[in-house]
Amino acid sequence: MSAQEQELFALAKEARESAYAPYSDFKVGAALLGESGTIYLGCNVENASFGLTVCAERVALFKAVSEGERVFKAIAIYAGSKSVPPCGACLQVMAEFGDLDILLFDSKGSYVKWRISELLPQAFRLND
Repeated sequence: MSAQEQELFALAKEARESAYAPYSDFKVGAALLGESGTIYLGCNVENASFGLTVCAERVALFKAVSEGERVFKAIAIYAGSKSVPPCGACLQVMAEFGDLDILLFDSKGSYVKWRISELLPQAFRLND
């Protein structure tokens, strides 16, 4: 694991601590690396109206976009004991910004690396 991947893992674990998940107790943290080198953190935020829940990946991405970042290299995702891939909504939103690396970590620090195009090979594009 590279030093940068280790840093993303540590920051995703840190972000998970801020998750608001009173209904499922399923806490997720994400660390998104922008092309500028800035790392944006996100955690999932649940709502009693479940459809309004926002995943950690989208929180990190929306934070980055709101701060002017538009190109991304990688996102690390940490959900606790086992690695969990992003949901379809998160994959579609991330695909809008390119085919970045997705690093799925477990509690032992082991990880699997995917590209968005591998997990969502037919992403919707308005100009397709």
